[in-house]
Amino acid sequence: MSLSPFEVSSAALVAEEDQSAEALDAAGGILGRSPLRLALARLRSDRMAWVSAGMILLMVVLALIAPVLSSITGHSPYNPDLVNGTDTFGQPYGPGQAGFLLGTDNVGRDILVRIAYGARISLLVGMLATLLATVGGTALGLVSGYYGGWIDALLARLMDAVLSFPYVLAAIVLAAVFGGSLPLTIGVIAFFSWAAIGRIVRGQTLSQKEKEYVEAARSIGAGSFRIMFVDILPNLIAPVIVLGTLLVPVAIVFEATLDYLGVGVGPPTPTWGNMLADDQGSAGFGAWWFWVFPSIALLITTLGFNLLGDSVRDALDPRTERLFAMRRKKVAGGGLDASAGAGTEPLSGGTEA
Repeated sequence: MSLSPFEVSSAALVAEEDQSAEALDAAGGILGRSPLRLALARLRSDRMAWVSAGMILLMVVLALIAPVLSSITGHSPYNPDLVNGTDTFGQPYGPGQAGFLLGTDNVGRDILVRIAYGARISLLVGMLATLLATVGGTALGLVSGYYGGWIDALLARLMDAVLSFPYVLAAIVLAAVFGGSLPLTIGVIAFFSWAAIGRIVRGQTLSQKEKEYVEAARSIGAGSFRIMFVDILPNLIAPVIVLGTLLVPVAIVFEATLDYLGVGVGPPTPTWGNMLADDQGSAGFGAWWFWVFPSIALLITTLGFNLLGDSVRDALDPRTERLFAMRRKKVAGGGLDASAGAGTEPLSGGTEA
C-alpha cells in the first residue's frame, strides 16, 4: 500500500518533532547538572575519595568519642596514674596489658585516650586555621588582583615576605613573649598560610577581571565590591576549595611541629606533637608504642586530607572528565570483553578440533 505525498510529509514532520523533543530533553538534562553536581558525581565514582573520606571520618569519630572513651575506661588524659598505669617495677604497660588497648606512657596515662583527645586539638587547629587563612587569603588576593597599581605591589610584596619568613623562628619568639597556647598556635598557622592562597587568588583575579562579563558588569554600573565578590569570586571557588583542602594537613603538621618543639599547646593538654616530645625519654623503657601510635594517627589524618584534596582537585577540573569517561569505558569494556570471551571459547575449541 503506497502513501500519498501528504501522508509522507506528515510522517516526516512527526518524526522530526519527536527528534527535536528528544534533543530538548537531552539538552535539559545536561543543563540541569551544575558544576557542583558534576563534581559530586565524579567524587562518587572515585574510589580514592571514598578511602580518604573513610580515613578522615575515622579520626573525626575518634575525636568526638574521646570523652566517652575516658569515661568508659576511667582513664584521665591529663593526670598521671603511676598506681594503675604502671607495673610493680614502675614500667609502663604495653598494648593490650592491664586493660590498656594501646598501652600507657611513662607516667601511666592511657595512650588511646590521649590520642583521641589529641585528635580534637589537631582537627580543630587544622580546620580553624585553614578557614581563617582561606578567608583572609581569598579577600586580600581579590583586592590585590582587582585594583592593581600600588595596592597590588604592596600586597604582593607582603605575600612574598610571609612566604619567605621562617615560621618556626617566629613561633618561638611569639611563644617566648606571650606563652604557648591554642589561640596563639591557630593565629601563627593562619598568618603563615594565607599568603599561599592569596597568591593563587591574585593570579586568577588578574585573569578574570579582563573577561567580558566583568566589562558587562561595569557597563551596568556595578561597583568594585560587587564585581569582586559576586561576579569574580564564584569563578574562583574551585581552586580555593582545592587549596583549602590541601592546606588542612599542612596546618595539622604545622601544629604538631610547634607542639613538639614546645612552643605550641603545652602540657598537660594532650596533642600528638607533645606526645611525641614526651616520648623522647622512653628509650630506656624500650616502649615503641609511645611514638608509633601517635605517629600513625598523624599519618592517617594527613594522608586522608591529602588524598581527598587530590580527588577534589580532579573532580573540579573539567579537563579530568576525559579520564573519568575513559575509566567508565574501561570498566564497561572489561565486562563486555569477559562476556564475549565466555561466548567465543566453545567456538574456538570447535575450530581447533
